[in-house]
Amino acid sequence: MGGSLRRGLFSATQEALVSSTPLAVVTGASSGIGAATARRLAAEGYEVVLTARRRDRIEALARELRDAGRRAEARPLDVTDRAAVDAFAASLERCDVLVNNAGGAIGLEPVAEGDPADWRAMYEVNVLGVLHLTQALLPALIASGAGTVLVVTSTAGHGTYEGGGGYAAAKHGAHVLARTLRLEIVDRPVRVIEVAPGMVRTEEFSLTRFRGDAERAARVYEGVAEPLTADDVADTIAWAVTRPPHVNVDLLVLRPRAQASNSKVHREPVERRES
Repeated sequence: MGGSLRRGLFSATQEALVSSTPLAVVTGASSGIGAATARRLAAEGYEVVLTARRRDRIEALARELRDAGRRAEARPLDVTDRAAVDAFAASLERCDVLVNNAGGAIGLEPVAEGDPADWRAMYEVNVLGVLHLTQALLPALIASGAGTVLVVTSTAGHGTYEGGGGYAAAKHGAHVLARTLRLEIVDRPVRVIEVAPGMVRTEEFSLTRFRGDAERAARVYEGVAEPLTADDVADTIAWAVTRPPHVNVDLLVLRPRAQASNSKVHREPVERRES
């Protein structure tokens, strides 16, 4: 067989393999659960498209994954910008999995003192961000023949707590969106999965909630032996996504063993040094 023919056959084989590689879009992939999920799905054989507002973070992660032999691309994106989301969706040749992870909490003020701007910001990213990506990518997910929409909500979306009104309302909205979508597209080859984590210790969630107050953020986890980690949640997401296409994990709630509910957490005594 001639060298040029062999090269041609090899290139065709490579092209077929690439075209058959499922593609997963992960939002909020610049840190925490999103970054861990991107790493895990890439290890499972997915081509991952990393989206977030912080270009430097997702580009560094994409390089890390490519250096490890994975297929990854960084695409800066603000999920609250519908025009940008539509342009992003139009640029993709396919989409098999959408992980709606972008979100977050702002503040812990009671309802009587909450800033409407904070509530609005949480609603826009946690609910409308999910809506934008899901609407824009649903045609491609249907066309894949076995699509998956996964929404990362929170136990806050299933039971509130003092000071959590705005965040709980937003995450409940995301929960209702996922539940309703599942009813509406039951005749389509797309499953809708909700993963609702409890206490997860990541580098930024509580720090963002408390507007950069590191001491206050650390107290959230004080005395809790083993809060969940981003990798724990990513492992759960990957398990749900990699079930056979006919298996739909409607709702999966996960908490650390020390957390029985949003307001019931076992904490070991903490020794404090006197200043």
